[in-house]
Amino acid sequence: MTRIGILIGSTRPGRKGAQVARWVYERAARRADAEFEVIDLLDHPLPHRDEPLPALAGRYQHGHTRAWADTVARFDGFVMVTPEYNASIPGVLKNAIDYLYAEWTGKAVGFVSYGVDGGTRAARQSRALCELLQMGAVSPLVALSLHTDFTEQATLQPGAHHVDTLDTLLDHVVAQCAGGRGATLTQREADEAAIGHHFDRIIDAIQAKDLDGLRRLYATEVVSFDIDPPLQHVGVDAKIRNWAKVFTFFQEVTYEVRDLVHTVGDDLAFTHGFGRLSGTLANGTPVGGMWVRATFCFRKIDGDWLVSHDQVSVPLDVSSGQGVVDLEP
Repeated sequence: MTRIGILIGSTRPGRKGAQVARWVYERAARRADAEFEVIDLLDHPLPHRDEPLPALAGRYQHGHTRAWADTVARFDGFVMVTPEYNASIPGVLKNAIDYLYAEWTGKAVGFVSYGVDGGTRAARQSRALCELLQMGAVSPLVALSLHTDFTEQATLQPGAHHVDTLDTLLDHVVAQCAGGRGATLTQREADEAAIGHHFDRIIDAIQAKDLDGLRRLYATEVVSFDIDPPLQHVGVDAKIRNWAKVFTFFQEVTYEVRDLVHTVGDDLAFTHGFGRLSGTLANGTPVGGMWVRATFCFRKIDGDWLVSHDQVSVPLDVSSGQGVVDLEP
């Protein structure tokens, strides 16, 4: 039977990763299509990588490396549970991944992250690292907020919507492993991965305030229902002018997405989820921003997925006619 390892990516005292991994395991254990096991890096103490040869060589000289390689090799896929430390992947997780190569290659991997902002930056970095190892990274991401999914930022109590997202994540990890397919993706899976990369590029371009980079990510005829007037921005020039106006307000920009779900067809795809724009204003004032609902329509044009429509909205308090801007996903 397919074996999936749930890897705790932190060894820090007081870590919350064990709670998160236990929640993932308890949900996964209800399934009959795979076996699940928690892998705790505390049980695999690895010094800062001390092998003289590259991991690609596969010739491990130290006992701790061979033991770690044997553990990873037992599994067909993984769910990596990662916190976000200083907007980045934990060093202990990066080190554990870097120790090996062939034992990771061709295996499915999904990510459950947690942190003040859901740990999404750590998850993105972990995903990029795993894809360099030719792992089959799946969507969606389960991103748990310390503010809304932990009581007093201590005890895990995930929102109900995370259960559905976790189930979908587990579906995709198991499906990727089925039949020993490993990293050989179907066209649908490859398209879904390409759209996931597209969001990474959008985030990077927004945070760099790179208007030329953003222009390349939208279809020429894109229609945008953004949160600010007018009712619609038609064409890529209008879309870029709108981003340019946004950037004039910010000295530094942070853009986050959460709970993205993709539905992919042959040449059309839809994604829905939540987004938040925050950062530091031009006068130096930090602003936390607000979470909005976002829907994206992609078209495959000359082999590339481009955004042809996006829509952003906030819930409306019908009695007052005011937008509700203090909700968390």
